[in-house]
Amino acid sequence: MRALLDGVRAGTVDPDAAVAELRRLPFTAVGDTLVDHHRALRQGMPEAVYAPGKSVEQCVAIVGELLANGAGPVVVTRADPAQAAALDHAYPGAHTAHGTMLWRAPLPGRASRVLVVSAGTSDVPVVDECVLTLTGYGFRPDRLTDVGVAGLHRLLAHLERVHDADAVVVVAGMEGALASVIGGLTDAPVIAVPTSVGYGAGLEGVTALLAMHASCASGVTVVGIDNGFGAACAVARMLP
Repeated sequence: MRALLDGVRAGTVDPDAAVAELRRLPFTAVGDTLVDHHRALRQGMPEAVYAPGKSVEQCVAIVGELLANGAGPVVVTRADPAQAAALDHAYPGAHTAHGTMLWRAPLPGRASRVLVVSAGTSDVPVVDECVLTLTGYGFRPDRLTDVGVAGLHRLLAHLERVHDADAVVVVAGMEGALASVIGGLTDAPVIAVPTSVGYGAGLEGVTALLAMHASCASGVTVVGIDNGFGAACAVARMLP
């Protein structure tokens, strides 16, 4: 918005072109979707695309609108193989991992150090969603995987990385105990992400969710099950 106004004032942007651009604010109708171009101005973070429930054609159209007329990074989460293939064909060059896709990744502009930790290897898809989202929001996140409480010595070998972080995202399924462990080891904000990884009594992540909410480590923040994207957004709101 500021660049557009400066361009009109300097004479480098035609007023009619500026009016055409402003018509796209605060949102643009793309079929059944109202693409929110104003979100970055309101929240400091652009709209992301949640792929489940959307057709391949809808995903391609929405991402195309964001790339053509939005500013900053474009993030898609939970894309299935057909959606990801179509998006990669239409808009090549995305960073992709486990259904999360990121276009126009900015150069790291935030100095805060964020560590994303997982209890197990099975939690890595949620880690990837968190890491790519953090990358899109200008962080350079560190990641530490498979250090759950069944072998706590694996975490203890990396305590310096935990202590050095300005925020720690803890991704864990099963009983979700890793969030309490790390919450007791650092004074940095801890954002806990329960995952649907686990056997029958794990109840597809409900056990980890409740355990994280009941953590004896004070001040642990908990997001929804498998919500690596939400954890990254929480970090982006907390840290410079």
